[in-house]
Amino acid sequence: MNVVALQDASVRIGERVVWSDVDVTVGEGEFVAVLGPNGVGKSTLIKVLLGLVPLASGRVEVLGGSPVDARPGIGYLPQRRSFDPGLRIRGVDVVRLGLDGDRWGLPLPGARRWTERGRAAARRVEEVLALVQATHYADRPIGQVSGGEQQRLLIAQALVRRPKLLLLDEPLDSLDLPNQASVAALIAGICGDEGVTVLLVAHDVNPILGYLDGVVYLGQGGAASGKPGEVITSETLSRLYDSPIEVLVASDGRLVVVGQPDAPAHHHDRHAH
Repeated sequence: MNVVALQDASVRIGERVVWSDVDVTVGEGEFVAVLGPNGVGKSTLIKVLLGLVPLASGRVEVLGGSPVDARPGIGYLPQRRSFDPGLRIRGVDVVRLGLDGDRWGLPLPGARRWTERGRAAARRVEEVLALVQATHYADRPIGQVSGGEQQRLLIAQALVRRPKLLLLDEPLDSLDLPNQASVAALIAGICGDEGVTVLLVAHDVNPILGYLDGVVYLGQGGAASGKPGEVITSETLSRLYDSPIEVLVASDGRLVVVGQPDAPAHHHDRHAH
Protein backbone atom coordinates (compact mmCIF):
# COMPACT_ATOMS: atom_id res chain seq x y z
CA MET A 1 0.00 0.00 0.00
CA ASN A 2 1.14 3.52 -0.74
CA VAL A 3 1.10 5.35 2.57
CA VAL A 4 1.45 8.72 0.80
CA ALA A 5 0.44 9.55 -2.77
CA LEU A 6 0.43 12.94 -4.48
CA GLN A 7 -0.48 13.28 -8.13
CA ASP A 8 -0.15 16.49 -10.20
CA ALA A 9 -0.29 18.33 -6.88
CA SER A 10 0.15 22.08 -6.53
CA VAL A 11 -0.12 24.52 -3.64
CA ARG A 12 -0.89 28.20 -3.84
CA ILE A 13 -0.61 30.60 -0.90
CA GLY A 14 -2.18 33.92 -1.83
CA GLU A 15 -0.92 34.75 -5.30
CA ARG A 16 2.24 32.68 -4.96
CA VAL A 17 2.54 29.15 -6.28
CA VAL A 18 4.65 27.32 -3.70
CA TRP A 19 5.12 24.21 -5.86
CA SER A 20 3.28 22.52 -8.70
CA ASP A 21 3.06 19.28 -10.71
CA VAL A 22 4.40 17.23 -7.79
CA ASP A 23 4.11 13.45 -8.04
CA VAL A 24 5.21 11.48 -4.98
CA THR A 25 4.51 7.97 -3.70
CA VAL A 26 5.82 6.57 -0.44
CA GLY A 27 5.37 2.90 0.32
CA GLU A 28 4.69 1.21 3.61
CA GLY A 29 7.71 1.09 5.94
CA GLU A 30 9.88 3.39 3.81
CA PHE A 31 12.22 6.08 5.13
CA VAL A 32 12.08 9.11 2.82
CA ALA A 33 13.76 12.52 3.11
CA VAL A 34 12.22 15.76 1.84
CA LEU A 35 15.06 18.01 0.66
CA GLY A 36 15.54 21.49 -0.76
CA PRO A 37 16.53 25.02 0.29
CA ASN A 38 14.62 27.36 2.58
CA GLY A 39 11.41 28.73 1.16
CA VAL A 40 10.85 26.00 -1.40
CA GLY A 41 7.90 24.46 0.46
CA LYS A 42 9.23 21.45 2.38
CA SER A 43 7.23 22.21 5.52
CA THR A 44 4.24 23.06 3.33
CA LEU A 45 4.36 19.50 1.96
CA ILE A 46 4.16 18.16 5.51
CA LYS A 47 1.20 20.44 6.24
CA VAL A 48 -0.56 19.19 3.10
CA LEU A 49 -0.18 15.62 4.38
CA LEU A 50 -1.64 16.71 7.72
CA GLY A 51 -4.63 18.35 6.02
CA LEU A 52 -3.61 21.80 7.26
CA VAL A 53 -2.95 23.25 3.79
CA PRO A 54 -5.27 22.40 0.85
CA LEU A 55 -4.08 21.63 -2.63
CA ALA A 56 -4.80 24.17 -5.34
CA SER A 57 -4.98 21.31 -7.82
CA GLY A 58 -4.20 17.63 -8.06
CA ARG A 59 -4.76 14.81 -5.61
CA VAL A 60 -3.38 13.75 -2.24
CA GLU A 61 -4.00 10.51 -0.38
CA VAL A 62 -2.62 9.55 3.03
CA LEU A 63 -3.05 6.08 4.55
CA GLY A 64 -5.60 5.27 1.88
CA GLY A 65 -7.85 8.27 2.50
CA SER A 66 -7.94 12.02 2.94
CA PRO A 67 -5.28 13.70 5.09
CA VAL A 68 -7.88 14.78 7.65
CA ASP A 69 -9.23 11.24 8.01
CA ALA A 70 -5.66 9.92 8.30
CA ARG A 71 -4.69 12.11 11.26
CA PRO A 72 -5.26 9.45 13.96
CA GLY A 73 -2.62 7.33 12.21
CA ILE A 74 -0.03 10.11 11.92
CA GLY A 75 2.68 11.07 14.38
CA TYR A 76 4.03 14.59 13.87
CA LEU A 77 7.11 16.37 15.13
CA PRO A 78 7.10 20.07 14.12
CA GLN A 79 10.20 22.18 13.64
CA ARG A 80 12.38 22.15 16.70
CA ARG A 81 11.12 23.92 19.78
CA SER A 82 13.52 25.21 22.40
CA PHE A 83 12.74 24.53 26.05
CA ASP A 84 13.56 27.08 28.72
CA PRO A 85 16.28 25.70 31.03
CA GLY A 86 14.01 26.53 33.96
CA LEU A 87 11.07 24.45 32.67
CA ARG A 88 10.30 21.86 35.33
CA ILE A 89 8.02 19.53 33.35
CA ARG A 90 9.62 16.10 33.24
CA GLY A 91 10.46 14.39 29.99
CA VAL A 92 8.11 11.51 30.82
CA ASP A 93 5.22 13.98 31.16
CA VAL A 94 6.03 15.56 27.80
CA VAL A 95 5.83 12.09 26.23
CA ARG A 96 2.55 11.39 28.05
CA LEU A 97 1.05 14.56 26.57
CA GLY A 98 1.30 12.92 23.15
CA LEU A 99 -1.04 10.22 24.42
CA ASP A 100 -3.72 12.14 26.29
CA GLY A 101 -2.79 15.82 26.40
CA ASP A 102 -5.65 16.70 24.05
CA ARG A 103 -8.14 15.30 26.57
CA TRP A 104 -6.84 16.05 30.04
CA GLY A 105 -3.83 18.32 29.80
CA LEU A 106 -0.86 17.48 32.00
CA PRO A 107 -1.67 14.30 33.98
CA LEU A 108 -1.73 14.61 37.75
CA PRO A 109 1.18 12.84 39.49
CA GLY A 110 0.01 9.47 40.75
CA ALA A 111 -3.44 9.70 39.16
CA ARG A 112 -2.60 7.39 36.25
CA ARG A 113 -2.03 4.38 38.48
CA TRP A 114 -5.62 4.19 39.73
CA THR A 115 -7.32 3.13 36.48
CA GLU A 116 -6.62 0.37 34.02
CA ARG A 117 -6.55 2.97 31.27
CA GLY A 118 -3.96 4.93 33.23
CA ARG A 119 -1.85 1.83 33.81
CA ALA A 120 -1.99 0.95 30.10
CA ALA A 121 -0.96 4.49 29.22
CA ALA A 122 1.95 4.36 31.65
CA ARG A 123 3.10 1.07 30.13
CA ARG A 124 2.96 2.57 26.62
CA VAL A 125 4.98 5.59 27.72
CA GLU A 126 7.60 3.26 29.22
CA GLU A 127 7.71 1.31 25.94
CA VAL A 128 8.40 4.34 23.74
CA LEU A 129 10.93 5.74 26.21
CA ALA A 130 12.82 2.46 25.93
CA LEU A 131 12.42 2.52 22.15
CA VAL A 132 14.15 5.91 21.88
CA GLN A 133 16.64 5.00 24.63
CA ALA A 134 15.51 7.83 26.92
CA THR A 135 14.42 5.89 30.00
CA HIS A 136 17.39 6.88 32.16
CA TYR A 137 16.76 10.63 31.89
CA ALA A 138 12.97 10.76 31.37
CA ASP A 139 12.30 11.78 34.98
CA ARG A 140 14.52 14.86 34.68
CA PRO A 141 13.04 18.29 33.79
CA ILE A 142 13.07 18.58 30.01
CA GLY A 143 14.79 21.96 30.25
CA GLN A 144 17.75 20.28 31.93
CA VAL A 145 18.58 17.65 29.31
CA SER A 146 20.64 18.12 26.15
CA GLY A 147 19.27 19.03 22.72
CA GLY A 148 19.71 15.49 21.43
CA GLU A 149 17.96 14.07 24.51
CA GLN A 150 15.08 16.53 24.09
CA GLN A 151 14.70 15.45 20.48
CA ARG A 152 14.49 11.80 21.50
CA LEU A 153 11.73 12.65 23.99
CA LEU A 154 9.80 14.55 21.31
CA ILE A 155 10.14 11.62 18.91
CA ALA A 156 8.78 9.38 21.68
CA GLN A 157 5.86 11.78 22.07
CA ALA A 158 5.11 11.48 18.32
CA LEU A 159 5.30 7.67 18.51
CA VAL A 160 3.27 7.10 21.64
CA ARG A 161 -0.05 6.60 19.81
CA ARG A 162 1.43 3.93 17.52
CA PRO A 163 1.21 5.90 14.27
CA LYS A 164 1.56 4.29 10.87
CA LEU A 165 3.15 7.43 9.42
CA LEU A 166 5.71 9.63 11.16
CA LEU A 167 6.22 13.18 9.83
CA LEU A 168 9.38 14.87 11.14
CA ASP A 169 10.06 18.51 10.24
CA GLU A 170 13.82 19.16 10.49
CA PRO A 171 14.47 16.96 13.54
CA LEU A 172 18.25 17.17 13.03
CA ASP A 173 18.43 20.95 12.76
CA SER A 174 20.46 22.67 15.53
CA LEU A 175 21.99 19.37 16.68
CA ASP A 176 25.74 18.82 16.59
CA LEU A 177 27.14 16.12 14.30
CA PRO A 178 27.28 13.28 16.88
CA ASN A 179 23.66 13.91 17.87
CA GLN A 180 22.60 14.18 14.21
CA ALA A 181 24.11 10.76 13.54
CA SER A 182 22.62 9.29 16.70
CA VAL A 183 19.09 10.58 16.07
CA ALA A 184 19.27 9.57 12.38
CA ALA A 185 20.19 6.01 13.37
CA LEU A 186 17.38 6.00 15.93
CA ILE A 187 14.78 7.07 13.35
CA ALA A 188 16.02 4.49 10.84
CA GLY A 189 15.79 1.79 13.50
CA ILE A 190 12.22 2.77 14.36
CA CYS A 191 11.31 2.70 10.69
CA GLY A 192 12.74 -0.79 10.26
CA ASP A 193 11.79 -2.40 13.57
CA GLU A 194 8.36 -0.86 14.08
CA GLY A 195 7.27 -0.79 10.43
CA VAL A 196 6.51 2.93 10.63
CA THR A 197 6.73 4.95 7.42
CA VAL A 198 8.87 8.07 7.92
CA LEU A 199 8.97 11.35 5.99
CA LEU A 200 11.75 13.56 7.32
CA VAL A 201 12.40 17.16 6.23
CA ALA A 202 16.13 17.93 6.16
CA HIS A 203 18.63 20.51 4.94
CA ASP A 204 21.58 18.15 4.93
CA VAL A 205 21.04 14.65 3.55
CA ASN A 206 24.42 13.30 4.67
CA PRO A 207 23.55 12.20 8.24
CA ILE A 208 20.65 10.11 6.93
CA LEU A 209 21.88 9.19 3.44
CA GLY A 210 22.88 5.64 4.34
CA TYR A 211 19.44 4.88 5.80
CA LEU A 212 17.14 6.28 3.11
CA ASP A 213 14.85 4.37 0.80
CA GLY A 214 14.02 7.50 -1.18
CA VAL A 215 14.12 11.27 -1.40
CA VAL A 216 11.75 14.01 -2.53
CA TYR A 217 13.74 17.00 -3.79
CA LEU A 218 11.79 20.24 -4.13
CA GLY A 219 13.12 23.05 -6.30
CA GLN A 220 12.06 26.07 -8.25
CA GLY A 221 11.42 23.85 -11.25
CA GLY A 222 9.09 21.44 -9.48
CA ALA A 223 10.09 18.23 -7.72
CA ALA A 224 11.90 14.97 -8.27
CA SER A 225 11.45 11.80 -6.25
CA GLY A 226 13.06 8.39 -6.26
CA LYS A 227 16.10 6.64 -4.85
CA PRO A 228 18.81 9.02 -3.55
CA GLY A 229 21.32 8.06 -6.24
CA GLU A 230 18.73 8.73 -8.95
CA VAL A 231 17.61 12.14 -7.65
CA ILE A 232 20.66 13.83 -6.12
CA THR A 233 22.55 14.16 -9.40
CA SER A 234 23.99 17.08 -11.33
CA GLU A 235 21.49 16.58 -14.13
CA THR A 236 18.39 16.43 -11.93
CA LEU A 237 19.33 19.37 -9.70
CA SER A 238 20.34 21.50 -12.67
CA ARG A 239 16.88 20.89 -14.11
CA LEU A 240 15.12 21.66 -10.83
CA TYR A 241 16.97 24.93 -10.34
CA ASP A 242 17.35 25.93 -14.00
CA SER A 243 21.00 26.60 -13.22
CA PRO A 244 24.25 24.64 -13.60
CA ILE A 245 24.60 22.48 -10.50
CA GLU A 246 27.30 19.92 -9.84
CA VAL A 247 27.02 17.13 -7.29
CA LEU A 248 30.36 15.97 -5.95
CA VAL A 249 31.06 12.92 -3.81
CA ALA A 250 33.79 13.39 -1.20
CA SER A 251 36.21 10.63 -0.28
CA ASP A 252 34.14 9.84 2.83
CA GLY A 253 30.95 9.49 0.76
CA ARG A 254 29.45 12.84 1.73
CA LEU A 255 27.73 14.89 -0.96
CA VAL A 256 28.59 18.47 -1.85
CA VAL A 257 26.28 20.45 -4.13
CA VAL A 258 28.09 23.20 -6.03
CA GLY A 259 26.27 25.88 -7.99
CA GLN A 260 25.28 29.54 -8.14
CA PRO A 261 24.95 31.56 -4.91
CA ASP A 262 21.17 31.13 -5.00
CA ALA A 263 21.41 27.43 -5.79
CA PRO A 264 19.88 24.76 -3.56
CA ALA A 265 20.77 23.40 -0.18
CA HIS A 266 24.42 22.54 0.38
CA HIS A 267 24.69 18.91 1.38
CA HIS A 268 27.83 19.32 3.39
CA ASP A 269 28.51 19.75 7.08
CA ARG A 270 26.85 23.05 7.98
CA HIS A 271 28.54 22.94 11.39
CA ALA A 272 32.09 22.69 10.02
CA HIS A 273 34.54 25.37 11.06
